[in-house]
Amino acid sequence: MSEQFEPVMDVTSDDKLWTLLAYIFTPIIPIVILLLEDKKNRPFIKRHNMQALILGIVEWVVNVLLSFVVIGCVTSVLTVILNIYLGIKANRGETFDIPVISNFVRQQGW
Repeated sequence: MSEQFEPVMDVTSDDKLWTLLAYIFTPIIPIVILLLEDKKNRPFIKRHNMQALILGIVEWVVNVLLSFVVIGCVTSVLTVILNIYLGIKANRGETFDIPVISNFVRQQGW
């Protein structure tokens, strides 16, 4: 059984703050990060930024589709809770995979 370890990244408190904001205010902050040269090239931010952007887009599409039914309110609350949870994990300096989204981001080379 071989375990894969993530390469050690130089993670600053600024990186952690930007990733927290990227998850909580997705997809707005990830787009802002893409426009900031010094932020978008940081390994820790780069790893989380595209995940947060794709997650935010998927959440918006699901919320719009389900907003025509009462379930839309429930999914909106659940997505806010999920984004806060992921933002806190990123703010602790953790790297993690979001099941389908992380694989998609890696396949695209982002």
